[in-house]
Amino acid sequence: MNEPARALATYRDLLRLPEDVRGEVLGGEVVTAPAPLPRHSKSQGALRSFVGRPYDDDDGHGGPGGWWVFVEVDVELTAHDVVRPDLAGWRRERLLDPGTQRPIRVAPDWVCEVLSPSTASRDRNQKRTLYHRHGVGHYWLVDPEARLVEVFAHAEVGWTLVGTYGDEDTVALPPFLEVEVPIGRLFLPRPTDDDAG
Repeated sequence: MNEPARALATYRDLLRLPEDVRGEVLGGEVVTAPAPLPRHSKSQGALRSFVGRPYDDDDGHGGPGGWWVFVEVDVELTAHDVVRPDLAGWRRERLLDPGTQRPIRVAPDWVCEVLSPSTASRDRNQKRTLYHRHGVGHYWLVDPEARLVEVFAHAEVGWTLVGTYGDEDTVALPPFLEVEVPIGRLFLPRPTDDDAG
């Protein structure tokens, strides 16, 4: 006797999760992750400031503008692929009036995932492939433990590595080329000998 086929998960399944559970749907499966560590939150907040301030908050007020930059919003790429990137950005002409959209059903122009032990493999493999398939133009991976940022650009076949940047670098990262990001400031300070004691 054959077992009935299991229904593929959708956004509705995420709505059934407790409010304090972070979930996504990948390939029709609900996946969850624990709350992030402070080092994850530090990188996420710093990037929102260094990128979001000039490109989103300052739109029309002296910054380059032209973007929406959101932290952890639900993005439905397909009915069975609903992601919640750490940061995502859309050119404003592609995403009109996003204020009440949940989930957003337009693929981002830029995605940044901050790696953590529980999500790194998924971010580097499954989600990276998914973002490419849906035409995301730029993908950043931020590794708070290694203190690195990897920047990828969409290419016809796969991703092209633009560069890998560390603590000492201050660089303009595509697609946000009008501002420079001090990479070391994305991370918590390094522990000192006094901290070990």
